Amino acid sequence: MGLSTTLVHGDDDFRWDASITPSIAQGVNWAVDSAEAFDAVAREPRHPFLYNRHGNPNHTQVAALIAELEGAEAALMTAAGMGALTTAVLTVAKAGDHVIGQRSTYGGTTSMLSRLLPRFGVECTQVEQDDVGAFEAALRPNTTLVLVETPSNPRLKVTDLAAVAELARAHGALTMADNTFATPVNQRPIDHGIDLVWHSGTKYMGGHGDLMAGVVAGSEEWVDRIWQTAQITGAVLAPFNAWLLLRGLRTLSLRMERHNANGMALARALSGHPAVRRVDYPGLPDHPGHEVAARQMSGFGGMVAIELAGGFEAADAFIASLRLAKRASSLGDVRSLVVHPAALWAKNMTPAELEEAGVPPGLVRFSTGIEEPSDLVDDALAALERVQRGG
Repeated sequence: MGLSTTLVHGDDDFRWDASITPSIAQGVNWAVDSAEAFDAVAREPRHPFLYNRHGNPNHTQVAALIAELEGAEAALMTAAGMGALTTAVLTVAKAGDHVIGQRSTYGGTTSMLSRLLPRFGVECTQVEQDDVGAFEAALRPNTTLVLVETPSNPRLKVTDLAAVAELARAHGALTMADNTFATPVNQRPIDHGIDLVWHSGTKYMGGHGDLMAGVVAGSEEWVDRIWQTAQITGAVLAPFNAWLLLRGLRTLSLRMERHNANGMALARALSGHPAVRRVDYPGLPDHPGHEVAARQMSGFGGMVAIELAGGFEAADAFIASLRLAKRASSLGDVRSLVVHPAALWAKNMTPAELEEAGVPPGLVRFSTGIEEPSDLVDDALAALERVQRGG
C-alpha cells in the first residue's frame, strides 16, 4: 500500500472492536478467566488485555501502525519522547559502558548524556555528527550504543545514517536514531541500517499540539527487552493520548507535504537576507549536509534554523514581530511555532553546554505549520524589516 493508504489502513488487523472510529480503552484492568490464562497473559510482552502498564489495546493499535511506517518489527508506546529514549537507553547501557552521542541534538538528549548517564557509571562522548570519522574515532572497546538525530535539533545538521550504522555494527554497538524532525514520511532510519528509532509523538505524529507521547521501534527482540524496563520506569502512555495519536497519524502524509513546502519556501526567502547571518535547512543546496540528506530523505521537513545577524536581541525582536508564528517551546503543530533556543535552553543547559551544542545567541528555531507558504514568507520578511528598523 502507498503511504497515505497505510496511514488509514495499516492498523486494520489490530482493531480491537468493530468501531470504525477506534474506541478508547480507558479501564486500567481486564478480567481474566482463570489462573492459567492469567499466567499466560502476564508473561506475554505488551499484551493489551491485562493491566495498562503492561499493555493496552489503544497502544497495540497505534504501535502497529508506527512500526509499519518505520519498517520495524514492533514498537513500544511511552508517555513522552524522553520516556522512550530513557527507557531504551537504560535497557541497552549499564555501568562501565560507553555511549556516543552528537553535539548538536535535542537538549533532553544532551542532558541525558552529560548528566544522567554519568551518575550511573556510563561514559558518554559527544561528537560532530557531520563527521563520520569523529564517530569512528570515538568508538571504544566498551562502546555499546550510538545515539544519532538527523536532522538535528536545533541546527538541522545531518548525520550519514548508513555510514554510522555500518561503523557501529562492525564494532558490535547498537544504534538508535531520533527521527522526530524527519518523521517516517521523510526518512526511515531502519532502511539505512539503524537498529532502533525513537520519536516524540507529541510533535509531527500527533500534529495538533494536544497530546504527549513517545515511541521506540525496532526488532521484536529489542522492543520486548525495552518493554521489560518500561515495566520499571512506568512511563505509561494514557489510552486517550494513544487514541489522539492514532487520529493525528491518519493525516501525517498530507500535513508533511505542506510542512516540507513551507520549510523550503521560508528557507529560500530568508537565505541571503541582510538581517540574517545564516539559514540552516537541509533542502538548500549550500547546506553542508544537503548531499547526504538528499540521499536518505524523501523530503526535508518543516524545521528551519535562522541565525539573526543582530544576536540575542534581534532574535527576540524578530519573534515578537511575527504575526502568524507563536512563541512556544514545542514544534510540529499545524500552526507555525517559533522559539529562541538560547533563551529557552539556558534554563537547563549551562553557557558552555549551549556553546558545545552549537546554539548561538541569535538562533531562532522556526517550526513551519500548514499555513499558506506565501503568508508565512510575507510575515517573516515583514518581521525582519521591523527588526531592521529597530521595532
